[in-house]
Amino acid sequence: MLPFIVLPVFGIFLYLFVKLQFKPRWMNNRLKQLTQSTLQFSTQKPEVMGELAQEDPYVARLAEYVGTHANYPVYKNSEVKYFPLGEDKFAEMKRQLEKARYFIFLEYFIVEEGEMWGAILEILKRKVKEGVEVRFMYDGMCSLSLLPYRYPKKMIAEGIQCKMFAPIRPMLSTQQNNRDHRKILVIDGQVAFTGGINLADEYINKRVRFGHWKDTAIMIKGEAVKSFTLMFLKMWNVEKRVALSNKEDYEKYLNIQIEKTPVLGAGYIIPYADNPLDEENVGENVYLDMLYTAKKYVHIMTPYLILDYQFIVALTYAAKRGIDVSIIMPGIPDKQYAFAVAKTYYKELIEAGVKIYEYIPGFMHAKSFVSDDDKAVVGTINLDYRSFYHHFECAAYIYKNKEIEKIEADFQNCLRKCRRIEASEYREQNILFRIMGRVLRIFAPLM
Repeated sequence: MLPFIVLPVFGIFLYLFVKLQFKPRWMNNRLKQLTQSTLQFSTQKPEVMGELAQEDPYVARLAEYVGTHANYPVYKNSEVKYFPLGEDKFAEMKRQLEKARYFIFLEYFIVEEGEMWGAILEILKRKVKEGVEVRFMYDGMCSLSLLPYRYPKKMIAEGIQCKMFAPIRPMLSTQQNNRDHRKILVIDGQVAFTGGINLADEYINKRVRFGHWKDTAIMIKGEAVKSFTLMFLKMWNVEKRVALSNKEDYEKYLNIQIEKTPVLGAGYIIPYADNPLDEENVGENVYLDMLYTAKKYVHIMTPYLILDYQFIVALTYAAKRGIDVSIIMPGIPDKQYAFAVAKTYYKELIEAGVKIYEYIPGFMHAKSFVSDDDKAVVGTINLDYRSFYHHFECAAYIYKNKEIEKIEADFQNCLRKCRRIEASEYREQNILFRIMGRVLRIFAPLM
């Protein structure tokens, strides 16, 4: 409403410009079409839902919500492995890529030339020569400073199918605000990776930018991989020129035989994606559900803390009813403006009973929730407006899986490297930093 009040004429034109943007509306309709045409590959097994409802009706209702409004089912026969550092994920990625026989799908927000991407690219080139189909998609923000604008052509020359999502162009378009923030690797439909770790050297601590880079990821094996395969294929086919060309052969990648091995303590897993154009805030709602249903604790690792009103209410209400709500933030931030805004929430949250810690060794980039020793989320979704409302995101909700114990152990290990923030510290901050945070908070919905 501010543009209407301050500049009525300009405000009206700005509103019409934002609301009448053709490309975002077309993209949302295209994603709906792709979802409808692939429903057969995301059918919920009634016996799995029935077993979950018997075990925990509240989690079953969450699974029903994600299945109905995001079209991603809950799976039972899937294995999860947790990685507490980027170095750990990188080593396992290379091992799994070497095993690829049929196809490799990569979708990442940040890709930068260096040791990490160089090692992965060498494997991809070799796999292409072996006859493995390789598709690689990355967000167009990389073209600003990380990769050459014509990098896809270089990859295609190597035999790698490559796309840049939403290339940055010198034109007015709100679609350029919707970035692909997801991190997905799928191998042969048998193995999938997701989490906060991009393909650049700081994520594996081979390049120091903001002290020690703390991040997390998971590897999934089994039936749940199908959802990540589907996420990738829908995003790959969302462009208009793809819609007018030959249709995707989804069955080739989704109706495959899954290698099943009995796994004790596998529990349930719900992989899900969040589309910022459909006005269904799945990513935020899953987090809110964990806060409202927690019985003992909710432990959170996040690089950003730029919250809307309902999330503030959820955090403070959980703390006020005796839930241990603890948040680990960076000790060395990557963006000073975002850190200044985050600190404006500290006092209110701490006074309500929320515990806030800062990771002393460096930058906390993990995006994870763990609750009550039986629920966890690991994915790409930050606690800010960009992740909740503007970006394409993904994550996995894990229930009654043995790896949840490791996620909580990792949180406790990080706590030993943190300092707890007191409410009084806000008043002791530099006055200019506090003013900057308060002013920037007006623009929080853009961050």
